[in-house]
Amino acid sequence: MTNYISEVNIVPIKPKNGHVAFVSFVLFGKLYINSVAVYTRFGGGIRLVYPRKKNLDVCYPINHEFGDAIEQEVLIEILKYELFSV
Repeated sequence: MTNYISEVNIVPIKPKNGHVAFVSFVLFGKLYINSVAVYTRFGGGIRLVYPRKKNLDVCYPINHEFGDAIEQEVLIEILKYELFSV
Protein backbone atom coordinates (compact mmCIF):
# COMPACT_ATOMS: atom_id res chain seq x y z
CA MET A 1 0.00 0.00 0.00
CA THR A 2 2.91 2.38 0.50
CA ASN A 3 3.01 3.08 -3.25
CA TYR A 4 -0.44 4.64 -3.07
CA ILE A 5 0.25 7.12 -0.29
CA SER A 6 2.95 9.81 -0.54
CA GLU A 7 3.85 13.30 0.62
CA VAL A 8 2.53 12.79 4.14
CA ASN A 9 2.65 16.11 6.02
CA ILE A 10 1.88 16.30 9.74
CA VAL A 11 0.90 19.56 11.45
CA PRO A 12 0.96 19.07 15.24
CA ILE A 13 -1.49 21.07 17.32
CA LYS A 14 -1.91 21.65 21.04
CA PRO A 15 -3.49 18.34 22.15
CA LYS A 16 -7.15 18.50 23.11
CA ASN A 17 -9.38 15.50 23.84
CA GLY A 18 -6.98 13.20 21.98
CA HIS A 19 -6.76 15.44 18.90
CA VAL A 20 -3.04 15.90 18.33
CA ALA A 21 -2.50 16.92 14.69
CA PHE A 22 -3.80 17.43 11.19
CA VAL A 23 -2.40 15.49 8.27
CA SER A 24 -2.37 15.88 4.50
CA PHE A 25 -1.20 13.36 1.90
CA VAL A 26 -1.33 12.48 -1.78
CA LEU A 27 -3.11 9.34 -3.01
CA PHE A 28 -2.03 7.55 -6.16
CA GLY A 29 0.17 10.54 -7.02
CA LYS A 30 -2.93 12.37 -8.23
CA LEU A 31 -5.32 13.24 -5.39
CA TYR A 32 -4.40 15.64 -2.56
CA ILE A 33 -6.24 15.06 0.72
CA ASN A 34 -5.92 17.58 3.56
CA SER A 35 -7.50 18.57 6.87
CA VAL A 36 -7.59 15.00 8.17
CA ALA A 37 -7.61 15.08 11.98
CA VAL A 38 -5.26 12.77 13.89
CA TYR A 39 -6.42 11.42 17.26
CA THR A 40 -4.54 9.11 19.61
CA ARG A 41 -6.18 5.82 20.64
CA PHE A 42 -6.33 4.77 24.30
CA GLY A 43 -4.62 1.44 23.58
CA GLY A 44 -1.94 3.07 21.42
CA GLY A 45 -1.87 4.04 17.79
CA ILE A 46 -3.91 6.66 16.00
CA ARG A 47 -7.32 7.24 14.50
CA LEU A 48 -7.94 9.46 11.49
CA VAL A 49 -11.08 11.57 11.12
CA TYR A 50 -11.75 12.73 7.58
CA PRO A 51 -13.18 16.17 6.75
CA ARG A 52 -16.93 16.82 6.83
CA LYS A 53 -18.94 19.79 5.70
CA LYS A 54 -22.40 20.37 7.14
CA ASN A 55 -22.76 16.71 8.17
CA LEU A 56 -21.68 15.43 4.74
CA ASP A 57 -18.52 13.39 4.37
CA VAL A 58 -16.09 15.17 2.04
CA CYS A 59 -13.82 12.16 1.59
CA TYR A 60 -13.06 8.88 3.35
CA PRO A 61 -11.50 5.48 2.64
CA ILE A 62 -13.99 3.15 1.03
CA ASN A 63 -12.90 0.08 3.02
CA HIS A 64 -11.08 -0.77 6.26
CA GLU A 65 -8.05 -2.20 4.47
CA PHE A 66 -7.31 1.06 2.70
CA GLY A 67 -8.14 3.13 5.79
CA ASP A 68 -5.76 1.01 7.86
CA ALA A 69 -3.02 1.45 5.24
CA ILE A 70 -3.40 5.23 5.36
CA GLU A 71 -3.33 5.21 9.18
CA GLN A 72 -0.17 3.08 9.11
CA GLU A 73 1.61 5.49 6.76
CA VAL A 74 0.62 8.48 8.91
CA LEU A 75 1.76 6.68 12.07
CA ILE A 76 5.14 5.89 10.46
CA GLU A 77 5.60 9.58 9.66
CA ILE A 78 4.60 10.63 13.18
CA LEU A 79 7.03 8.17 14.77
CA LYS A 80 9.81 9.05 12.33
CA TYR A 81 9.86 12.67 13.39
CA GLU A 82 8.87 12.03 17.02
CA LEU A 83 6.31 14.83 16.82
CA PHE A 84 4.43 13.39 19.78
CA SER A 85 4.10 10.08 21.57
CA VAL A 86 1.31 7.70 20.59
